Amino acid sequence: MSTQITTAMVEQYSANIQILMQQQESRLRQAVRVESGVVGKNAFFDQLSATAAVKRTTRHAATPLVNTPHVRRRVTLQDYDWADLVDNMDVAKVLTDPASAYAQNAKNAMNRAMDDAIIAVSQATVYGGVDGSTSYAFDSTNCSVADTSTGLTLAKILSAKQKLDANEVPDEDRFFVLDSKSLADLLDVTEATSADYNTVKALVNGQIDTFLGFKFIRSERLETEDTYVTSCLAFQKNSLLLAIGIDVIVDVGPRRDMNMATQVYLGMSIGATRMDEKGVIEVKCYHA
Repeated sequence: MSTQITTAMVEQYSANIQILMQQQESRLRQAVRVESGVVGKNAFFDQLSATAAVKRTTRHAATPLVNTPHVRRRVTLQDYDWADLVDNMDVAKVLTDPASAYAQNAKNAMNRAMDDAIIAVSQATVYGGVDGSTSYAFDSTNCSVADTSTGLTLAKILSAKQKLDANEVPDEDRFFVLDSKSLADLLDVTEATSADYNTVKALVNGQIDTFLGFKFIRSERLETEDTYVTSCLAFQKNSLLLAIGIDVIVDVGPRRDMNMATQVYLGMSIGATRMDEKGVIEVKCYHA
């Protein structure tokens, strides 16, 4: 065979671009109250506090008037951008145009940003009132399972449930957000003889996603303390709000100022707030 045959050999490359492992969808958007079409930098959402019925003590008494307490929460929209360029000269040198893969990768980043915004306000000081300047701190005294000596246990989940019950939080649409270490902890600490063992095993294996009234959502984006303590969250859907001014927009087109390179652009405008302190429970879990 000719020694020149090497000039005819073809180098083979994949015709597809693989997006490396990452969280792709927003896992918390479906777990919170979502308000779309929000206009303005700040948006306000009004609420009513509880009142009490007045017992009638005499006949033909004057009708009592109950002063209904009005409160409101403020959401500040934040703009997010993502853009990258695909040089048209480079496209001719590769087997596939990477623009679509860039767009998908960027959409994943936007979805994760939504989760980050929701997690950030879950325990932060939020604002409301008539002009949005009244602060509302997270109630760490009554709304925290603060044992940092152990990982996630059934006792901690039950404690979170009890706190929500005591706060008269509706039973429906309750969620529990935890990381992979906390999920594994559940199986480690549950006795094999426990009646809950099979249920917990099914939860850890992904065969079910609901337990003790909570729909479980795994997230690796939860806040941590001193590296070893993860703040898991138990909450009711209406206690956290995601406001969407502009949902994720995608624009792919030429940039004349960049030698006609194709620009992949994504943008969105969103904000989040905690609507009710009584409906969000922090569950601290220790991981060595």
